[in-house]
Amino acid sequence: MYDKMFKSDNEKLSILLNQVENHEIQLPDFQRKWVWEDTRIRALLASLTKGFPIGAIMLLESGGDFRFKCKNIEGSGDEEKEANLMILDGQQRMTSTFLAMRSKNPVHTMTDQNKPIQRYYYLNMNTVLDPKIDRYDTIIAVDANKQIRENIGRDIVLDLSTREKEFEKKMIPFNILSNQNELNEWRNEYQKFYHFNREDIKQYQDIDDLVLQQVVNYEVPYIKVLKNTPKEAVCEVFENVNQGGKPLTVFELITATFAANNFDLKEHWKNIEDKFSRYETLKKIDNTSFLMAMTLLIAMRKEKTISCKRRDVLNLNDKDYEENEEDLINGFIKMYKLLVEMNIFSSSDIPYNTQFIPLSVICTLLGQEIENITIKDKIKQWFWCGVFGELYGGANETRYANDVKQVYDWIKGKNEIPKTISDCNFNTMRLVSLHTKNSAAYKGIMALILGNSSRDWINGSEMRLQTYLEERSDIHHIFPQDYCIKTDYDKKKWNSIINKTPLYFSTNRYIGGVAPSKYINKVIKNKGISEKEIKTFIETHLIDYDLLKSDHFEDFIKDRAIKILNKIEEATGKKITDRASEDVINFFGEALI
Repeated sequence: MYDKMFKSDNEKLSILLNQVENHEIQLPDFQRKWVWEDTRIRALLASLTKGFPIGAIMLLESGGDFRFKCKNIEGSGDEEKEANLMILDGQQRMTSTFLAMRSKNPVHTMTDQNKPIQRYYYLNMNTVLDPKIDRYDTIIAVDANKQIRENIGRDIVLDLSTREKEFEKKMIPFNILSNQNELNEWRNEYQKFYHFNREDIKQYQDIDDLVLQQVVNYEVPYIKVLKNTPKEAVCEVFENVNQGGKPLTVFELITATFAANNFDLKEHWKNIEDKFSRYETLKKIDNTSFLMAMTLLIAMRKEKTISCKRRDVLNLNDKDYEENEEDLINGFIKMYKLLVEMNIFSSSDIPYNTQFIPLSVICTLLGQEIENITIKDKIKQWFWCGVFGELYGGANETRYANDVKQVYDWIKGKNEIPKTISDCNFNTMRLVSLHTKNSAAYKGIMALILGNSSRDWINGSEMRLQTYLEERSDIHHIFPQDYCIKTDYDKKKWNSIINKTPLYFSTNRYIGGVAPSKYINKVIKNKGISEKEIKTFIETHLIDYDLLKSDHFEDFIKDRAIKILNKIEEATGKKITDRASEDVINFFGEALI
C-alpha cells in the first residue's frame, strides 16, 4: 500500500507568482513550450478580475526518488536553482498569468492565426464597471511600445508609453496587480495626477473595491502531489490531466529523468537514429520501442522479472541504459542482417514492427551465437509463427516479455516450446482475405516467395536486397487486374494474395493488362528470352508455368494456394489442418492437398 500521495488547498495567486519569480516553482523538463494566444490570455485576465475560477493547478514536490530535470517558467529569468515544486498541470495558465501580471517585459504571444505578436495588458477604468460591456472588452492589449496603431501602423490610436499617459487614459497595467505595493504606488501617483479630485478618487476606489482586490487577493486551488509518490503514479497523473494536449511519451519522461543526472538521452537517440538510417528495415524504429527492448535486455541480464510494461520502462536508470546501449544497437543490426536472410528488405515489407522488440533483444543476448545455423533456424521458426499466427498485432507487452525468455531458453536447450510457436495457427481461407499489404501474413507470404530465389521475369536476376530496392519492386497481379475484370473472374480469387507476386516495376509495366499467355509470348518474342528461361524465372515464384501459359485461372489458383500453404508449413514447422475443410472445398472446388 502507498502512503497518502497528495493534499489539496488554496494559495494566493500573488504568492504563487512570487514562487515562480524566485524559481521555487519550475516546470519538469518534459513540459512542452508555452503556446497561448492573445485572446486566451485576455479571457483569463477577465476571469481573474471577476473572481471566477480558472481551474486548479497540480504541483509535484521535489526531493523524491523520482528526479526530473527542471526548467524555469518562461519569462522568470535564467537563474539556476533547485525547484521546491514542479507544475504537472496548469503550465499554460500559470505562465500566462506570470507573463501578463508579473513580468515587466511584453508578452510574446500570437494571434488566432498563429502570427507572433508582443503585448502588454491593461484594465480600462472607463468601462470596467459598465454592466453593458463584456469584461473581456475592458482588457486592453497594446504592442511592445505600449501603443495601438492602425492604418498599417501609421496612426497611433492609443498611447500608454509613459505613466502619465496611463493616468490620462485611465488604464491600469496588469503587471502591477499581483503586487499590492506597486498598485498602491500607482494609485498615489494617479491621484496626484488628477490633483486629488474627489470624483477621480471615488472612481478608482470603486474599481479597487469591486475589481482590483479580486485580483490582488485571488486564490488558486491546488493539488500537491507529495514526493513519496511512485514514479508510475506521477506519470499516470500527468497523462490523465494532460489529455487535452499532445500525449506525453515514455521517451520524453525518461529523457527528463535521465537529464537530472546530466545524461542527454535525446542526443544519444539522435546518434542511434543516424546509425539505423543506414539500414533499410531499421529506419523507422521508434525510441519507445528501443526503450522497451532495453528494459527487456536489462531484466534478462540481471535475471529480474522479465517485463516491459510502461512502469518497467519508466524505472530505467541512465547507468544501466548506458552500459547496455551499444550492445542493443549491435543487436538491432544483427536483427537487420537476419531479416535480409528472411527476404525482408524494406521498412514497408516488415510484417510486425512490434516483433522487433523481442527479436532485437534475442539477437543481442545471443551475440555471435546467432551465426550458428541451428540457432538461426529456431529464431526464424519463432519469427514466422508470430507472423502467420498473426500474434503481434497492436501492443502486446506480455508476449514480448514471454518470447524473449522462452525463445532464449529454448535455444539454450530447454525443451519447452515458446508459446508463440504453440499458439500459431494459420487458417487456409485466410489466403482469400489477404488483399493488401496492410496485414503481416500478406507481407510474410511475399517474403517466403522471395525466399524461393525468385527471379525477375525479363532480365532473370534474382530479387535480392540491392536489386529489389533499386528496381522499385512491388507486389503485382499475376493474372492482370484488367484481364480478370474483363474475363469476369471471381474477384475474391484474382484480388487475393494467391494471384500476386513481387515484380520489378519495369517488368510489371511491360506485362500490361493482357492474358498471361499473351504477355509471356510478348516477352519471349521481344526480349530475346527462350521459353525455357522464362519458365524457369516464373516457376521461382511458386507458379505452375504450364497453367499460367495456358490461362487456366481456376487450376492456377488452386495450385498456387497449395504451394503457398506448403511454404507456410515449412517456415512455421506447423501443419495447416483445415486444407480439406468444407469451406475450402466449397470455395476452391476441392481440398488443397
